[in-house]
Amino acid sequence: MSNKPNHSANRNRTAARVAAAEAQKPGGSTLPWILAAVGVVVVFALFLAIRASSSSSTTASRPPPAGSAAGTVVQGNLSTADVAVAGNALPAFPDKPGTPDPALGAKAPTLTGKGFDGSPLTVGGAGQPTVVMFVAHWCPHCQREVPALQAEFNQKGLPAGVQLFAVSTSVKEDAANYPPVSWLVKEGWTVPTLVDSADGTAATAYGLGGFPFFVALDASGNVVARTSGELTLEQFNALVVAAKGTPASSTSSVAAR
Repeated sequence: MSNKPNHSANRNRTAARVAAAEAQKPGGSTLPWILAAVGVVVVFALFLAIRASSSSSTTASRPPPAGSAAGTVVQGNLSTADVAVAGNALPAFPDKPGTPDPALGAKAPTLTGKGFDGSPLTVGGAGQPTVVMFVAHWCPHCQREVPALQAEFNQKGLPAGVQLFAVSTSVKEDAANYPPVSWLVKEGWTVPTLVDSADGTAATAYGLGGFPFFVALDASGNVVARTSGELTLEQFNALVVAAKGTPASSTSSVAAR
């Protein structure tokens, strides 16, 4: 064995001792690196939190996806279409506020036509309690009622135990929000919607008296309530209850025409 000093090993041990000493000094060279690493972690965590919050906000503002509890957003490009009426037309809704509705107890006609996408759609008839809502794209009352109802549907889903339909009618090409489907898509409208004819066949058959116009039918297809004008959520829910079997009074009210 050689007795010559191992200079390389000595240098390595010396370097290790120096590094250990430096690490033990207050404010040693490793502290800035530790602080920098902690800072990176904090910044990255904040970035993820902000991104998640933004994503949640964007998702909440979107219309509900197809198949959600609130239904599927309407789609298509029709503005008017032929409507077939089976049964007798209902009497016109009274113009004078407070007047009893002559349609109470009458059997509502069945409407057969198309949705905005051209798919067949039937409104009315016996089988299940039904609420029908007539809307016009240019009507300021409808422009407030539709988003208010849709917000409720997005939160709680469509009413249980009752069929809910809308009828798009009284289309005016030179009026606001034309075509009507674009307006309803913008509002995320998920209620199955019948496209009325250019001359308002469906509206006439149900005795429309203004906008928005609501008709509640029991399971036998008989009228249990009609009302015209903007409704609160409580009033709309009362129509749903009436359709399912609890009678509701029906009198005329002020509405856009």
